Amino acid sequence: MEEIVQLKNVYFKFQDQNVLEDINISIYKNDLLAVIGPNGGGKTTLLKIILGVYKPYSGSVLLFGDTPQRSRKLVGYFPQTINIDFNFPIDVFKIVLMVRYSGLMTKYNDQDYSAAEEALNLGGMYNYRKYHISMLSGGQFQRVMIAQALVKKPKLPLLDESLTGVDSKTQNEFYNFILNLNKDMAIVFVTHDISAVSAYFEKVACLNKKIFYHGPKEGSFGKLE
Repeated sequence: MEEIVQLKNVYFKFQDQNVLEDINISIYKNDLLAVIGPNGGGKTTLLKIILGVYKPYSGSVLLFGDTPQRSRKLVGYFPQTINIDFNFPIDVFKIVLMVRYSGLMTKYNDQDYSAAEEALNLGGMYNYRKYHISMLSGGQFQRVMIAQALVKKPKLPLLDESLTGVDSKTQNEFYNFILNLNKDMAIVFVTHDISAVSAYFEKVACLNKKIFYHGPKEGSFGKLE
């Protein structure tokens, strides 16, 4: 089985306080991994270390066999907090397409437009492509942000508590959506929803500064006090 993420003996400090301690974790192709743990336990920090935004002060990180900085183009990231001006004049299609922008003096090409259409289709939001973002419900907006994370066709989406404040019907639809995505890619999902972990996920990492458990979901519950 192909190992796509490997963390060995990873420590991370913030302002001289240990945030992560001796993290050892491997993620494999087509894993569907839920990361659970208390607030302040280091879950978002773990994702940012995988992505290469944060660099551990000791230990090693491999992402698709290379450094996170060199391989992050293979990762799609959905952050815990999204700051966006809902009065900004932009529609759903353009907010997804903009992620494909490659720099000054370049234009979007046919591949960019096709990728944006495909990403919106994956989340069932293509029919809303001409809507202004302020017209969307909370669940619809979450799906558009997921489409942003997918538009560069990543091999590993990292989703950080992406269902906060979303109604239960939309949550169930979303979990079925990521189950479908998981047929083609590994997915790491930070969540506090233990019932969703039980119903939908195969593997669990229980994190509170240290990894207390990493393996099949059946053995995960009760590992964190």
